[in-house]
Amino acid sequence: MRCGPGRGSRFMKCPTCGKPIEWKDNPFRPFCSERCQLVDLGKWVEGEYRVPGEPLPQEPNERAAVKDEHDQEI
Repeated sequence: MRCGPGRGSRFMKCPTCGKPIEWKDNPFRPFCSERCQLVDLGKWVEGEYRVPGEPLPQEPNERAAVKDEHDQEI
């Protein structure tokens, strides 16, 4: 997966606001500004973005339910 702009392009769109930005020498890349970086971070913190996978236990001492091939808890 490429993180930078397309081949031959010096510009890309900010993933938060869509504003065209220059990739080279941009301290906030891939974002256009610190504000857009923080908006994106806030979305991760608030759970708006999710990575697929098994749900995590609610408490640090809890174990996640593990099921076998017959959907029975082990």
